[in-house]
Amino acid sequence: MSKLVGVGSYHEWEVKELREDRAFAVAYLQAAMESLDNPEERGGALLSKRAVAEAYGGLGAVAAQAGISRESLYRALSPKGNPTLKTLVAVLKTLGLRLSVAEKQKVESKQGNDYAAA
Repeated sequence: MSKLVGVGSYHEWEVKELREDRAFAVAYLQAAMESLDNPEERGGALLSKRAVAEAYGGLGAVAAQAGISRESLYRALSPKGNPTLKTLVAVLKTLGLRLSVAEKQKVESKQGNDYAAA
């Protein structure tokens, strides 16, 4: 089987882009955080966090700086992962970021009390 010349993996491109554009990496993580509460998007959101960790030092280095084992970080940021708040905060802190809260925008509805993501 021959390898196509000039063709790289999406993951390699993703990590390169995240490493080169900090604003993109932050926006990427923000979108991933908003997806965590949707069961259909949760796995992808966790893999997005893994890609950012890989872009900013690699999983081993990020795990060490966050005070958790590399294996634990791999499990937490896998498609079926279930990271604790402590793990998420530690990884974000290691990446020079923090967790924050924002109010959802109100959406007009028949009941008047529905909200949508901002």
